[in-house]
Amino acid sequence: MSNEKTFSLSLVTPERVVLEAKAHSVVLPAYDGQLGVLRNRAPMLTRLGAGRLDAETDEGTKTFFVDGGFAQMVENRLTVLTEQAKRPEELDAAAARQALTEALTLPAGDKTSHEARKRAIARARAQLRMAGGSQD
Repeated sequence: MSNEKTFSLSLVTPERVVLEAKAHSVVLPAYDGQLGVLRNRAPMLTRLGAGRLDAETDEGTKTFFVDGGFAQMVENRLTVLTEQAKRPEELDAAAARQALTEALTLPAGDKTSHEARKRAIARARAQLRMAGGSQD
C-alpha cells in the first residue's frame, strides 16, 4: 500500500521501543473507551486505559496489551507511551485470573481506593480476555 495512506506509529514503554511502524490504522484503549486513529487525524492527546491496541500495518495486524499512559497524534505521527506493552502470547491467563481475584477483594471505601480497585479490575479483565481466558 502507498505511504500516502499511512502514518508513523511509535509504541514505547519505559524500558524500550516496542514498535516503530507505518500504520494504516490504530485502535487503542483510551481511558474512556476505544479510539480509532487514521492518517490526517486532527491533533490529539489522550490518556490510555488498560486493554487491547491493534495496529494495521503492511506486515499485518500487530496486537498488544497496553496498560495506561498517553497517546499523542501530531502531523501524522502517533506516539503511544505506556507502562507496559505485551503481545497476547506473553500474557499468562492464570496470573491474570489471580490478579482479578485479588482486585475484586480490594476495598472500595473512599473515591481514591474505589478508582484504584476499578482500574485493577479492568486491567486484569483485559489481560484475561487477551490471554484467552474468561470474558469476565
